[in-house]
Order: sequence, then C-alpha cells, then structure tokens
Amino acid sequence: MSSNDVQRIADAVRPQAQPLEGHAHDYDALFEQIGDARVVLLGEATHGTHEFYRERARITQRLITEKGFTVVAAEADWPDAYRVNRWIRGASEDTSANAALGGFQRFPTWMWRNAEILSLVDWLREYNDELGERRRRVGFYGLDLYSMYTSISEVLRYLDETDPEAAQRARYRYGCFEQFGEDPQAYGYTAQMRISQSCQDHALQQLVDMRRLGSATGVGVPEDELFYAEQNARLVKNAEEYYRSMFSRRDSSWNLRDCHMADTLDALLAHFDRAGDGPTKAVVWEHNSHIGDARATQMGAEGEWTVGQLVRERHGDEAFLLGFTTHTGTVSAASDWDAPVEHKRVRPSLPESYEAVFHATGIPSFYLPLRDGAARDALAGPRLERAIGVIYAPHSERVSHYFEAVLPDQFDAVVHWDETRAVEPLDPPAGWPRRETAPDTYPFGL
Repeated sequence: MSSNDVQRIADAVRPQAQPLEGHAHDYDALFEQIGDARVVLLGEATHGTHEFYRERARITQRLITEKGFTVVAAEADWPDAYRVNRWIRGASEDTSANAALGGFQRFPTWMWRNAEILSLVDWLREYNDELGERRRRVGFYGLDLYSMYTSISEVLRYLDETDPEAAQRARYRYGCFEQFGEDPQAYGYTAQMRISQSCQDHALQQLVDMRRLGSATGVGVPEDELFYAEQNARLVKNAEEYYRSMFSRRDSSWNLRDCHMADTLDALLAHFDRAGDGPTKAVVWEHNSHIGDARATQMGAEGEWTVGQLVRERHGDEAFLLGFTTHTGTVSAASDWDAPVEHKRVRPSLPESYEAVFHATGIPSFYLPLRDGAARDALAGPRLERAIGVIYAPHSERVSHYFEAVLPDQFDAVVHWDETRAVEPLDPPAGWPRRETAPDTYPFGL
C-alpha cells in the first residue's frame, strides 16, 4: 500500500474518529452504540499495554454503574480469578486486592498482577461494599483452561468439605495425572503419542459425578461454591483434551480453548440468570485475537474460530465487540515462554497495516464506530493487523505479529492509541525502568 493510499483512507476515517481527551463523556457515543447489548467484549492488541488496561477499566466501570453489568470475565485461569471474586464480594480471608491477586503466579504473571488490575479490583470491592443487601454484586471470573492441576485440587478440596466418599472416588480418578508431576504438556505428549494411557475417561467420569452430586446436593452448600467446583471439573475434562490436542493440529487446540472460554461465559450467564433478577450482562477482557470475529480474519480462513465469533453466533445483536490498537510505544512482554517480563520498545506499525492508517489520521487517541459509514467502507481491506501476545519478537515482526483481517467485520468498533506505554507489573524484575513522565492521573487531571 502506497503512502498516498494510506493517507486517502486516513482522510476518510478522520471525520468519524471521535477523539479521547480524558473527559467523563469520552465514551458516550460508544455507550449509545452498545445500547442493550448483553455481552460486551473488550480486546487488546498486546498483553502488556497500560492504556488498554486503563481504558477497559473505565469502560467496565461505566457498564457496571450505568448499564447493570454484573459479570467481569477475563482471559485468566478460573481458580485464580475466583480468588479475586471472593475478595471483591467480601467472602475471602485475603486482606487486600494485592493479596487476592496472589493466585496469579503462572507465566505471564504481569497480565493480571499489574497496577491497572489492582486499581480495578479495589474499585470492584468498594462498589460491592456500597451496594444494598438486595442488589446483585459484581463478580470477577476467569475463562481460560490452563489450570488443570489447580482445578483438580479445587475439586478435591470442595468434595473433602461436602462429601468425603465422593472425594475418595475423585482422588482415584485424578490419580491418573499424578505421574506427570503437574506438567500438563508432559501429560499431553505422552497421552497423544500413546506412550502412556490417556486420562480422558477418568476426567469425564468425574465431571459426570460432579453434575450428579450437584443435582442431589442438599441444604448447607452455597450454590456459587457448587457452581465453582463443577466448573473446575469441566475445566479438567476440557484441559485434558486441550493438552493432548497440542501435539496434533494447532487449529484443534486453539478451537478447543476458545470454545471452552465461550462455554464458560455462557455457563456464567445461565448460572446468574437463575437468580431471577433479569438477564445477566457480562463484560469480557481478552486479546483482540480472541474477541474479534475469526470469520473476518486469516485465522478463520485457516479453520480457527474465536470467542468473538461464537458469542456473535450465540447472542446475535446482544453482542458487541470492541478492538484496541496502537501504532508504537513500549510494552511489557517476554522474549520467550516462561522468560522474565521485559520493558520492550514497540516498532512503528507496518505501512500496509490498519494501525498505520490510524496513525496517519494525526489523532493521538480516538474511538471509531465500524458498523456503518464512510470509515467502514474505507477500511474494508483485507489489510494487516498487529497482534502482540505475551511474547514480542520485533526482529520477526511481520511473520510473528501480523495477520490479515477485515477490521469492520472483525469488530463493531475500535479504540486507537497512537503511542502507548508498558503496563506496570506488581512484581517488576530488577532494573525495571522508572516511569519517564509525570504521574499518570488521566483521566481525572488530579
């Protein structure tokens, strides 16, 4: 794409781009577009950008206070997020938000143990504390399935407290996984290669048993704790299949993971709908590559689907998908899996990308609706879109971090921040740079 083409498209986008200036009414147009949506998915182009976390928190707070959203669901492990959920609902022995986030010890810890999440969790606790007894409290939940061994422990803990005989049966079944030293990838490899026997039947039998126990549970067992335990058993069953699929086809493991996350979201909606206070509304925090509609991307052409696609298919007009993009700046990311977090410089976006078009508008940050209008027509690609996960490899940027997409079909709207900075980990490694600018009091100006 020539520089003239980029500028021509940017000129078409500019009139519809709504600048974000730190005012309380920045997102009024977004909220008008969201309307009565039941599920709002908020993306991010990286797993380590301060502005993405901060702006998602601002939007989430307004969804809760103005539109009655009560479920905050994230690309996080179910047991670790549920520890946060207990704390914000006042049902935890943790003494602070930082302590409640203590379960997030698995790589990449900075995704959830960062300054912006700490502030949001504190806000959620304060909001719940101020509600009357009859008001439904907000909860925080994880949608991911990487916590197989932690979820096994949580199922056993629940059964030890409620049904010791059932706990004994569960220990026998889950004992199948013990020989792998809590290394799910080692289990997946040996099971898929038929080096050892699969634990698939044991995990499925335990889930069936949990559901039967749930339907027969008597008085005295909190319904939310029963739901939590059953979801852990379902996670073990799905994670077992996921880790075996990692050693077959990539699209198979990706699809299993995103289907699990979409199913967990629907299970949350159904669980809280049973309370009878009207339809439950959920806001979801995940990477753009999950919350965007795969049918509008190279991923979909390769046989992969996403949470965003599944939510659109299941909830129709009650779903709203919001992507986030950036042109350059810094990011918190690692150089390899399980490596320490680093403060990395993000290269300027490639000239043939959507991010380059947004940079060419000359607007530092803006919200852009994509359902109709001249901007939608001008952006109807396909073009390159950048995706930085927990690993950032600038030396192989084009291959590692770009894919083709049709942005107006992938999202209902996007938020663009031209220059962004790395999110601040709660546990930064030695040598982490001090913030170069004055304290960030945006959007309040205090």
